[in-house]
Amino acid sequence: MSATLLFGFVIAYFLVLLGVAKIAGKNSNNMSFFIGNKNSNWMLVAFGMIGTSLSGVTFVSVPGAVTTDAFHYLQITLGYLLGYIAIAYVLLPIYYKLNLTSIYYYLENRLGLGAYKTGASFFILSRTLGATARLYLVVKTLQVFILDNMGVPFWATTLVILIMILLYTYEGGVKTIVWTDTLQTSGMLLGLIICSVYILSSLHFSVSDAFAAMDAKGISNVFDFNVNNKSFFLKQIIGGAFVTLTMTGLDQEMMQKNISVKTLKDAQKNMVTIGFTMLLAISLFLFLGGLLNLYAAQNNVTAVGDSLFPTLALTHMPPYISIIFILALISALFPSADGAITALTSSFCIDILGMQKQADWEEAKRKKIRQRVHLSFAFIFLLLVLVFKWIDNKSIIDLILKIASYTYGPLLGLFAFGILTKRTIKDQWAFLPCFIAPLLCLLLDNLQPILFGNFRIGQELLIINGLFTFIGLWFISSSNSEKK
Repeated sequence: MSATLLFGFVIAYFLVLLGVAKIAGKNSNNMSFFIGNKNSNWMLVAFGMIGTSLSGVTFVSVPGAVTTDAFHYLQITLGYLLGYIAIAYVLLPIYYKLNLTSIYYYLENRLGLGAYKTGASFFILSRTLGATARLYLVVKTLQVFILDNMGVPFWATTLVILIMILLYTYEGGVKTIVWTDTLQTSGMLLGLIICSVYILSSLHFSVSDAFAAMDAKGISNVFDFNVNNKSFFLKQIIGGAFVTLTMTGLDQEMMQKNISVKTLKDAQKNMVTIGFTMLLAISLFLFLGGLLNLYAAQNNVTAVGDSLFPTLALTHMPPYISIIFILALISALFPSADGAITALTSSFCIDILGMQKQADWEEAKRKKIRQRVHLSFAFIFLLLVLVFKWIDNKSIIDLILKIASYTYGPLLGLFAFGILTKRTIKDQWAFLPCFIAPLLCLLLDNLQPILFGNFRIGQELLIINGLFTFIGLWFISSSNSEKK
């Protein structure tokens, strides 16, 4: 199919998105931008957060990884479900009790200003790196299969996409995103289903036939029982639970949408619903990955990994599938990028600049500062996407999980210390254990062959990072009685 025609569909999709954003963001103010005036419908938030959680990485990288990892990713997803339940019944009651705009206010309330600023800073670092890695994968796919043929350079593609995102998030923020994410999640899941049905039809398979063929190729195995492997099922399930607990429950982007829901009970229903829906959605993506492998073998296609799905959809399938793939890919792209830029803007304004504590700032001044910060993060995204292009990691989902192990560990340690103990820390030193813990994990990761032989640390590196942070905080803490 013509690259120009495909690009035309992308523009048409964006215009629809812009129209929805304009209607949803009408009469927005700073509180609309930050937490949607705490008036969001929990069902819309739950459905839209599916798109944010899945992103373009899931749409492309999870099916592509089936070739080498079979269905092992489902082990992590089982852990995700446990993590969502923990968020619903451990973290959300705390956030709602304190009526938080930024979840990192909890750290100030419990541990002090230094812990608060440290936690917010690690969120900004974590979300910036994770979101730009996700954005890079989708931009790369669009570039290789559409924009290169039109002579458009990579940096220009990235810039245009970021401008698109700015156009519909600049005013409305969370109030807008709740609605646009709902539209985009629908597009992504519809694309997943249509592509799966097409391949089943093309191969003349029923669902049971497809599973039998996948099993014959050895790519349908879910559980890994080799304790030495990174994909050992207990490592994956426990690691997945903590990935969700940190990357969702301790993440301002994800919680910003959730605490925009009216009541705690509705927010909890939202979280549990997301957990079960994610399990179903990831199962469908893995099934699609198996189908793609079977289809590639039938058509003698050698593409693997992140290139498998785009190559098949855009060069070996009918034009209407190419259109659906591109629209679904764009639908997967925007929720992970728009929410990230909005949440980073909110966190920087509230947590770093202390906007809500500046009583003498007029609404117009707050809005002007918030918009400048929003533009600044878009520029940072542009630079980092170009850095990821230079690195060009083969599996973005592995890279994102690795980044999370290092950057979310200190957040895990801070919140765990605050919730599980009643000790008081020397607040001016709060940054130190949070800085040292990831360095210790980096050293541990590189020394694995020497220290553990054939045993390999997987997703549990995040837990170890949090534990190092927790221990470090204990060393700079004292009991309340000692303080007295």
